[in-house]
Amino acid sequence: MAPSRLIIFDCDGVLVDSEPLAAKAYERVYDKHGMPGVHGGIIAQCVGMKQADIIVRIKELTGHQFPASADDDIWAETKVLFTEELKPTPGIGSFLETLAGDRCVASSSSIERINHSLAVTGLARFFGDAIYSSSMVKNGKPAPDIFLFAAARMGAKPADCIVIEDSPFGIQGAVAAGMTAIGYTGGGHTYAEHAARLTAAGADLVCADWHEVSRQLAGLGVPA
Repeated sequence: MAPSRLIIFDCDGVLVDSEPLAAKAYERVYDKHGMPGVHGGIIAQCVGMKQADIIVRIKELTGHQFPASADDDIWAETKVLFTEELKPTPGIGSFLETLAGDRCVASSSSIERINHSLAVTGLARFFGDAIYSSSMVKNGKPAPDIFLFAAARMGAKPADCIVIEDSPFGIQGAVAAGMTAIGYTGGGHTYAEHAARLTAAGADLVCADWHEVSRQLAGLGVPA
């Protein structure tokens, strides 16, 4: 019998259509602290990173040093926007309803943000406690740490894992972990070169919607 496959989902931009809202939150909070110019184009270069790494990257791109004492302001603003506006990515609910086998979440976001995102979009019931954050490991994406950690906690070998990611950093991490990597471009933050960049990062496949993900998983022997 072939080994069962573990499906590892990124959260932001894969399960939930959060990236445009997250970018808006960063822009608002930086403006609030007198650091304008942190627009969507800046945040687009940080998709897939954990917050601490995003702050470092924004400094590199803009020169703005965000005060460490105000770190909590970012999540506070994000939480307001998520509570009011966050939606699941189109078709993910139906996809998860029919997906067979083990699945988990491996995200760069904090556990609080992941849980809130899944709760407000009605997706929490599909994952239970199988939720893992980069805060649990030493290095964030594009390092493989979070994926290897999730696989170990789920009792799966890396070679038997399939990662679904929307960011080049996430794809790079999955490839470094020795896992099959599927790029997803169905979120509201997608752009013309998105699929090409995911492929360049090492994605084995790139899908624009959950119907295509389902078809591709079937080809890999996973009922979906």
